[in-house]
Amino acid sequence: MAFWLLFLCGVAGGVPGGMGMGGGTALIPLLALVCGLPQHTAQGLNLLSFLPMSLIALSVHIRARRVEGAGLLALVPGALLFSALGALLSVCLPAALLRRAFGAFLLVLSLAQGYRLLRGWQEKRAHRAA
Repeated sequence: MAFWLLFLCGVAGGVPGGMGMGGGTALIPLLALVCGLPQHTAQGLNLLSFLPMSLIALSVHIRARRVEGAGLLALVPGALLFSALGALLSVCLPAALLRRAFGAFLLVLSLAQGYRLLRGWQEKRAHRAA
C-alpha cells in the first residue's frame, strides 16, 4: 500500500512539475499530510525527485523551442545563489516553522490566483457588455 501511495504522490507532483508549474507545491503537502513524512523529509524528497523530473521536462521544452537562452543566462546565477541560501536556511529552521511558512506561501499563492481569476471574469463581462 505504501508503494502505491507514494507512486500516486509522485504522479500528483510529476504532472505539474513536468509542465514547469512547480510539482513541489503539490508533492510536499501530499508527502507530509497524506504519507505522514516529517516536513524536512518531504522537502528533501521533493528536491531529489525534482532533479530527474526537471531534466526530462527541460529537454521536452527545449525541443519545443520554449526556452530562451538569454533569459536562462540571466535567471540561473540568482536562482543558484538563493536556492543554496534557502536550503541552508531550511535546514536550520524547525519543521513547525517550515510547515507554517509553506502553508502561508500556498495561501498567498491561492489568493493571488483567485484574484487573477476574478479579474479575468470581470474583464470578460465588461468586454461582453460593451
